[in-house]
Amino acid sequence: MMAKRWAAGVLAVAVGVRLARSRRRRSLHPAGRSLRGELQIWGCVEPTGSALLDQPGRYDVTVRMSKGWGTRGARADVRGVAIRVEGTDLLLSTVGPGRWGRRLPMPRRTFDARYGSIAAYRTGSGGKLYLAAGPDPVGRPLGRSLDAVGEAATLLLYAIRGVAVQPFGRVTLGETLPSPVDAALAFDPIRNASRDLHPTGLLHGVRGVAYRASQRWRGVVQ
Repeated sequence: MMAKRWAAGVLAVAVGVRLARSRRRRSLHPAGRSLRGELQIWGCVEPTGSALLDQPGRYDVTVRMSKGWGTRGARADVRGVAIRVEGTDLLLSTVGPGRWGRRLPMPRRTFDARYGSIAAYRTGSGGKLYLAAGPDPVGRPLGRSLDAVGEAATLLLYAIRGVAVQPFGRVTLGETLPSPVDAALAFDPIRNASRDLHPTGLLHGVRGVAYRASQRWRGVVQ
């Protein structure tokens, strides 16, 4: 509980600082690259109650790789991956190891790192889980900088419930989208969620306010 409150507090302060300094640009994860991609789902062995996670399928997706503070090159930063699939936005950030570490954003020097949803999602069965992503041992690496992120790089996706970690899919990156398209994208994990996979908890509430505030400042209509 303390970890969630701490993370929510850090996010609130970060948003306040960014909004004070930013105008017509993202207050969170300002530096990024958006790409087309393909999401392959093979499904969780133990059903979660979410159709997206449980049912095998292939989807065309939009993916944005980003840096939370916009540091240059391969400098340490809280790195992010946003995935838009079937009208649902899944947002993950680099996190620490272990049960509590995965609930805290952590700066990393490479995009080939451990990502997590920070807070929980509730599924159609009423259960709660965390989403995670990480390097694909048989795929092409993402690289250390935004310039290195490109076509054919892959990430594995996981669902975490208690101590059980289930891989359920793979994201393969495609062509890079033009800069104006990237600038116009507005990811929102609160508004763009499905009935059987939606964010829950204090941190997601803070996040929702943060994304809506950033979109208003940028003049983006969601």
